Amino acid sequence: MDNNQVYLKNVATLKLDVTKCIGCNRCIEVCPHEVLVMEDKKAKIVTLDACMECGACAKNCPTKAITVKSGVGCAAGIINGILRGTEPTCDCSDPGSCC
Repeated sequence: MDNNQVYLKNVATLKLDVTKCIGCNRCIEVCPHEVLVMEDKKAKIVTLDACMECGACAKNCPTKAITVKSGVGCAAGIINGILRGTEPTCDCSDPGSCC
C-alpha cells in the first residue's frame, strides 16, 4: 500500500469511538490502506484521507466502535462534482451537496 495515497481531503466518513474499542485488531487486519493502527491496546485512525470507505473495518468490529458510510465516499463526491460542475465534495453540511 502506498501510504501517500489520498482520495479527497477531509471527506471520509470514518469515525472511531475509542471508548468502545477492545483492541481486538480486526479493523487493522482488514483495512486495505492502513488507515488504523493499534496504540496502547486501542485502535487509532492515522491516515483518514487514505480511507476509501469500503466498510470492512466497521463490518468486522465486534463492539461497533467504528462507523463509516461505505459506498458513498470519494467516488460519489467526484461524480457529483462533475455532474454539478463544482469541485468534488462530500460536505454534508449542505443537504444538496451530500454524497
